[in-house]
Amino acid sequence: MSTSTPTAQSVHASLVLHPEAQTLLFTDARTANAFADEPVSDEQLHAIFALSKWPPTMANTNPLRWLVVRSPAAKERLGPLMSEGNREKTLTAPATVVLAADTDFHDKIPVLLPYKPELRDAFAGDDDEARARREGSARNNAWLQAGYFILAVRAAGLAAGPMLGFDAAGIDAEFFAGTTWRSILTVNVGKPALEGAWFDRLPRLPFEDVVREA
Repeated sequence: MSTSTPTAQSVHASLVLHPEAQTLLFTDARTANAFADEPVSDEQLHAIFALSKWPPTMANTNPLRWLVVRSPAAKERLGPLMSEGNREKTLTAPATVVLAADTDFHDKIPVLLPYKPELRDAFAGDDDEARARREGSARNNAWLQAGYFILAVRAAGLAAGPMLGFDAAGIDAEFFAGTTWRSILTVNVGKPALEGAWFDRLPRLPFEDVVREA
C-alpha cells in the first residue's frame, strides 16, 4: 500500500456519487436527537423501503422486518421499554421504527432465491443447532439491512436516530408475541428539529488506524 496520503480533493474525485449525495448520506449526516412536529407519511415509508430493499444479504434472504410506531397509543406502549435516556425523544419523535430479525426467514427462500429453493432445508429443523443457525444468520443479515435502512431514511430527506438502549425482551413480548420477529434496533425517524437536533460532530479514526493490507 502506498505510503503517500491522498488529499481530500483526490479522494473526492475518486467517488462517482454526486457531492450533494455524499453530503446528504454521509459527511453531513448525523444522529438526530430531536425532531420537528411533522408526520412521517406512508409515502415516505414506502419510498424508504423501495430503496433499502435492494442492497445485498446472504443468499438474498432479507430477514429484516419493520414495526412502525406512530400513534400515541403505540408510543405509550413503546415508551416504558426504552432506556431513560431514549424515552422522551422516542415519545416525541413522529415515528419510531423497531427493526427486527425474522428467525423464520428461511421460509421465504424459495421466493427470494428461486434458482436454489432447497437452501431452505439447510435452515429448517427444530433442534438447538438449527435454531441457532437460523437466529445467527437472521441477526447478521438484519444488521446489514439496518445500515441500509438508515441511509435510505437520509435519502428520503429525513433524519434517523438509531438507538440500542431498550428492553429487547420487553419489546418482543409486547409487540412480537407469537411471532418469529426479534428486535435488534430502534430508530427514530422524522424531520430534525430546528434546535437541539444535533450533538457536535464527533471524531473518526484515520485511515491508517483502520485499514491494513494483506
